[in-house]
Amino acid sequence: MKRSIIIAIITACATGAFAQSTTTTTTTKTVVTTNDKGDTVQVRTDTVKTKKKGFRFSFGKGEDAASVSVNRRDTIRTEDKPSKAPGFSWGLTLSRLDLGLATLVDNGSFNLSPQNNFLRYRSWKSSNVGFDFIQVGYRFNSAFRIYVSGGLDWTHFRLREDITIQKEQPGDLGLVYTTDNIDYSKNRFTSSYFRIPLTFDWRSHVNSEGKRFHIAGGPMLGVLYNGRVKQISDENGKQKANDNYHFTKWRYGMTARLGYGAWGVYGKYYFNDMFDTPVQNGLRNFSFGIMLGF
Repeated sequence: MKRSIIIAIITACATGAFAQSTTTTTTTKTVVTTNDKGDTVQVRTDTVKTKKKGFRFSFGKGEDAASVSVNRRDTIRTEDKPSKAPGFSWGLTLSRLDLGLATLVDNGSFNLSPQNNFLRYRSWKSSNVGFDFIQVGYRFNSAFRIYVSGGLDWTHFRLREDITIQKEQPGDLGLVYTTDNIDYSKNRFTSSYFRIPLTFDWRSHVNSEGKRFHIAGGPMLGVLYNGRVKQISDENGKQKANDNYHFTKWRYGMTARLGYGAWGVYGKYYFNDMFDTPVQNGLRNFSFGIMLGF
């Protein structure tokens, strides 16, 4: 069901965003023929028109939306459509597609404390994925705008230990898990949130290629909608279990983004605890990676 909702959101954002485009390039060549005396004998002007057809995908609606154009010669160009006039903009979008690494911070340390050591994870296989699909903003001028957006955010931790995190029960003081006599080829612990960031976006002037630098950031709120344990083993095949798993219902933090054109890097840090259990006090989430679409 959740997968169907996500597919529907992406389809709605993409509807009307694809458009076939034709680029016409006109080249004029003038040839002047003279005789021995330097007199002009003949002037010939040739005009050649070259048409290139392609497609354009827009990452949002309005004058501030970034887009990617692809023509038949496989040239990819990222464009910004700036405007100096102040004004509001809103609508569906498909922006800030995040793909990065997820990290646990235990009371200010990247090393897990003894009570949280069962959450040891594979760093290069623990990921953060997210995107925004709705946005409301105000542009003060061509260099600065603010916007509130809404999207989805997933954090996946690939656990090293052969354990199973148990579903939450009333009265739990900490995460409960069982140690299994099974060799899991995948043991993934996932939190899924609706994300609501407030972003301040400072932008440079557009260059000759239609691109600009971005420095963006601001506070971000998250609302939990699901937790999941996914395990794969020879003994039991593929198994999935959904529950809140004591993930905090509301999370808040900061996000920062830096980029050029549509591409950039990002970082997210949450100020409150990742879980609502006393034993996991001080265990927080930090992620960083690359992004597409400002």
